Amino acid sequence: MALIESLLSIDKELPVSAYLQVANGIIAYIRQGTLKPGAALPASRVLAKSLNVHRKTIVAAYDELYAQSWVEVYPRKGIFVANNLPDVAPRPILKIGQSTGLAKETFFGIDKHIDVAYPFVKAVEGNLVINGGFPDIRIAPVELLVREYRRFAAYKFTPKYLMYGLEQGSENLRNEMARFLSETRGLQVSADDILITKGVQMALYLTAQVLLSKNDVVIVGDPGFSGANDVFEQAGAKLELVPVDDCGMNMDAVEAICQKKKVRMLYVIPHHHTPTTTTLSSQRRMRLLELAMKYKFAIIEDDYDFDFQYTCSPILPLASADYYGSVIYVGSFCKVIAPGIRIGFMVAPKNFIKEATMLRRLIDRQGEHLLEEAMANLLKNGDIGRHLKKANKLYHERRDMLCQLMREQLSEYVSFKTPDGGFAAWVTYRDDIDATKVSQIASEMGLSISSGVDYYYDPNYKNQSIRVGFASLNEAEMNEALSIWKKAIERAI
Repeated sequence: MALIESLLSIDKELPVSAYLQVANGIIAYIRQGTLKPGAALPASRVLAKSLNVHRKTIVAAYDELYAQSWVEVYPRKGIFVANNLPDVAPRPILKIGQSTGLAKETFFGIDKHIDVAYPFVKAVEGNLVINGGFPDIRIAPVELLVREYRRFAAYKFTPKYLMYGLEQGSENLRNEMARFLSETRGLQVSADDILITKGVQMALYLTAQVLLSKNDVVIVGDPGFSGANDVFEQAGAKLELVPVDDCGMNMDAVEAICQKKKVRMLYVIPHHHTPTTTTLSSQRRMRLLELAMKYKFAIIEDDYDFDFQYTCSPILPLASADYYGSVIYVGSFCKVIAPGIRIGFMVAPKNFIKEATMLRRLIDRQGEHLLEEAMANLLKNGDIGRHLKKANKLYHERRDMLCQLMREQLSEYVSFKTPDGGFAAWVTYRDDIDATKVSQIASEMGLSISSGVDYYYDPNYKNQSIRVGFASLNEAEMNEALSIWKKAIERAI
């Protein structure tokens, strides 16, 4: 008993209550093997006097130990360490409150190393940012979303949405999604054909884990979206790169690969390809579907910003003309509302949706039920449609503003093609201007802008093009950003 009294101490500067410090200290000595099963603990008055605290503090500590089954209480005998605890060999004693913290490395080995690229502009705090193409979160319909949450709070049936729901996602949302996709994309699907995910990234991960095995071949565009490439490689796939030109992914290169290797999957962004912003032509879309049927590979169609078109109607998705079940269509509302509102979707044949749903259950059980129900209401009552009209008008104006400013201020330094939709322009520096050097100088001047280093699979590829986002900048911000960018280019030359 004298031993435990001398070991325990209380630090009144700590935010942890005194009784918990005592309880945690005793637990630590039990775990270390210093206090053996069946060992007697000091009477509350004795320990309170030793620690110079009120007896109620020790009583509370013992009550906590008893509630956690660390001790046993015997009337007229005292308090003892529980006999059913394992007997632990004593280790060197650490003074309680003098913790070494969490171990720096695991005791067990880790064979995998997850290497992930971050294809986003790394902003310095306080800098103005020209990002790679994000919506303006300042116009996000947050009030409408909050309104739907408030409505649910008043409903008598709200508690059911606080319990577990369907792994595939809210049935109401999937029904509204089916209607929305039919009206906007020509997809004739039902709720059973849709899986709700947390953004496109989860949909890509689920697809890769269901379909890919070690050394399976996946065709991707180069330049391309490193966030997808990383997912496929993490699943064990071998990437085959094909060039992307003004008409999108090169189908001759795709077929050449198929003739030599067994291709398991092809990943394509048909609208506003990341990073080049090009759109896959109708001719190439039809040929891609024919190749998928001929060589029996799956197509992941990532249509992350289909809803944002400014000059012409979009070409219908590959999935709308897929009569053989080759296409897994993924999209998101993260760009419609805000990146932090994680609502994505996957549309595919029912047998694939079933497997992806079961895998999703293992990862995350289900999505956020209330958020999904709120989103369903926003679709049903037309709020999303109205917001899209407003956002398209604003982003169209900002696209025109950016292109006009670049023509006026940067025409001798850069070339670009006006994008027909999306959130960014693909801009190429002239005369071997170093994109990385411009990015570094601009950062020092208060502007974060891409260096283009993450666009190509080969990290050593000398890239002279960057994505320049316009959607998230208002007029004043855009003018300031272009002014700094121009000065950075002139200093870099």
